[in-house]
Amino acid sequence: MTGTLYGVGLGPGDPELTTIKAARLIGAADVIAYHSARHGRSIARRIAEPHLRGDQIEEALVYPVTTETTYHPGGYQGAIDEFYAEAAERLAAHLDAGRDVVLLAEGDPLFYGSYMHMHKRLAHRYPTEVVPGVTSISAASAALGKPLVERDEILTVLPGTLPREVLAERLAATDSAAVMKLGRTFAGVRGAFADAGRIDEAFYVERATMDGQRTGALADVDPDSVPYFSIALLPGQVAAAIPERSPAPTAGTGEVVVVGTGPAGRDWLTPQVAAALAAADDLVGYGPYLDRVPPNPRQRRHPSDNRVEAERAAHALDLAAAGRSVVVVSAGDPGVFAMATAVLEVASEPKYLDVPVRVLPGLTAAQAVAASVGAPLGHDYAMISLSDRLKPWKVVAERLVAAARADLAIAIYNPRSKARPWQVGAARDVLLEHRSPDTPVVLGRDVGGTGERVRVVRLADLDPEDVDMRTLLIIGSSTTRVVQRGGRTTVFTPRHYAHPS
Repeated sequence: MTGTLYGVGLGPGDPELTTIKAARLIGAADVIAYHSARHGRSIARRIAEPHLRGDQIEEALVYPVTTETTYHPGGYQGAIDEFYAEAAERLAAHLDAGRDVVLLAEGDPLFYGSYMHMHKRLAHRYPTEVVPGVTSISAASAALGKPLVERDEILTVLPGTLPREVLAERLAATDSAAVMKLGRTFAGVRGAFADAGRIDEAFYVERATMDGQRTGALADVDPDSVPYFSIALLPGQVAAAIPERSPAPTAGTGEVVVVGTGPAGRDWLTPQVAAALAAADDLVGYGPYLDRVPPNPRQRRHPSDNRVEAERAAHALDLAAAGRSVVVVSAGDPGVFAMATAVLEVASEPKYLDVPVRVLPGLTAAQAVAASVGAPLGHDYAMISLSDRLKPWKVVAERLVAAARADLAIAIYNPRSKARPWQVGAARDVLLEHRSPDTPVVLGRDVGGTGERVRVVRLADLDPEDVDMRTLLIIGSSTTRVVQRGGRTTVFTPRHYAHPS
């Protein structure tokens, strides 16, 4: 089996800009190869040095010529082509022996890099993977703190080795440009910017992200001081424009968004609700529900007791009327025994009619509990709260009877509290007058949370002591089935219904 050739981009010079994948491959390779001039110093190896093991085979691919003259019969190009062919065979010998070879490349391996010459000669012969790196263009733009292109602007990348007149023509015709390979070409490049009438828009970056980084206006650079590792940048006019400062929001531009965070943690949060929470100036809600939202020091939080819904709604609307973006936080779905109704009721008062109010849905506790055992709410069902704080118990009992007579599955919210421990037993007894004792009942507590507990019992065996305020009950209909599947209890209510004969 042959080894794999990896062309690994190291980024523009700062070792911290080397990707995690590049560092891992460098540390694992059998052979580390890199290019250098005849002095033997390799910038690529210096960048990679923190990730070298110390016992790896190193192949230094030393250029026979760079800018000097050569006596090779094929001239400069002949000498370079011969060097690339010889270097490729040196790497091929390792690959044939089953050794993985990482060939280091500054910046990105396939962007004006030496790696591409080995890629052309070896990639069709051996397994090959290229690991991209941060380019010098990206590094230079970041060093300047100036974006290059925005919206529909076009970025043109040009080598400084082009004739001056060609460069000038290209610079005049583009929105934004990066000119690379400076050094000895700098005087001609700067002249091309001047010829294109764009010298005053251009910037210079030298050794971006390396020690000795230098930036400035292109027009002010001394040509004799320019190294090869430098670049000229022309930001686009749209990207370079500084927008006017936006005016502060004025009173009357706020709104109230009522959201449901689902039955438990972040996994139950919809992207729509997450976006509303992130954009808010103020968060209003019952304290434990607000605690589910990660704190942000930019936002103000207004926790309150669970029994002051109207006051909470009015406070949110007052904040919005003053220009604040307000989110009222509910658990589950805000329209199911939660804050949406309370906010809309108060918002219907004359003083709040011009305050915008939106409601964003959330995953309900009933849906979460039902899904935890299957689909007990798969057919028609009712949602009933046992709380008699806002309606009399007589109404609660009448609705239980109506749902039972209609043979609906029933999701029961707020089944028990310290102030009303008797209601679960009373509801069970009411339902047993109309339902079989064997009717399945799902008890779902804190579904999705750390205290999740789900059980299935017969209606006749429902024990009020097994129920608390964090428990939701699902009472099955006459068609609801309980099936043991793979050691787990599954409960579902079929969608088909037997027709009377």
